[in-house]
Amino acid sequence: MAEKIRLQKLLAECGIASRRKAEELIQKGHVKVNGQVANIGDKVDPISDKVVVFGKRVSTASKKKHYYIMLHKPRGYVTTMSDEKGRKCVADLVKDVPARLFPVGRLDRESEGLLLMTNDGDFANKVTHPAKHVYKVYRVTVRPKITEEQIVAMSVGMMIDGKKTQPCEVRVKAREEGRVVLEIVLREGRNRQIRKMCEQLGLEVARLKRTAIGQLKLGMLPQGKWRELTAEEVKRITAQPNTTVQTYNYK
Repeated sequence: MAEKIRLQKLLAECGIASRRKAEELIQKGHVKVNGQVANIGDKVDPISDKVVVFGKRVSTASKKKHYYIMLHKPRGYVTTMSDEKGRKCVADLVKDVPARLFPVGRLDRESEGLLLMTNDGDFANKVTHPAKHVYKVYRVTVRPKITEEQIVAMSVGMMIDGKKTQPCEVRVKAREEGRVVLEIVLREGRNRQIRKMCEQLGLEVARLKRTAIGQLKLGMLPQGKWRELTAEEVKRITAQPNTTVQTYNYK
């Protein structure tokens, strides 16, 4: 008999979901252990207990190879592994990876750029946990123009959905006729935060592209393509909290 571990930890180690997402699955009654609906706090034996998620048994006896993928998500794809509405999913772009992956964080349908995917729940938890302060860099094109007051408002924090956003960094990269290109650095993972801030300020978001997560740069990776992270990249992004932002010159 193996040592019992918390159910959400087991699901993360088996690549089902991050720990926090696994807790949501348990709370919603989608997980059963030995035929019984599981509860938060349950512990399981990875060898002898039968764990089922959405009616499918989880293979827990052997450790799976972990994959850490950087995907250049194009516009028009939803950040899910399946979609009941029949929309294009990021899962379609990583079909050739020999593992069941899930996204680390999100990019909304009309946004593009760097998206991490993995089958390692612990990795996902380390990257997305608020205590890690892993910053994200976005290249945002807004219309028609932006004032210094609007830049300051975004930078110091705004009330979005009843909660003030954390301070962020906003830099003007280019001013052109009818549009401005910004670089925005966030240190929190609020849903559609940049779009909501811009909407509140009367700015139209023409394009939103995530170009970096921590020290991981999208670089020249083509749209719709993916590559595996190097061991050094995985180590870097899961290391101690990094609050130093590298400034990049994007074209």
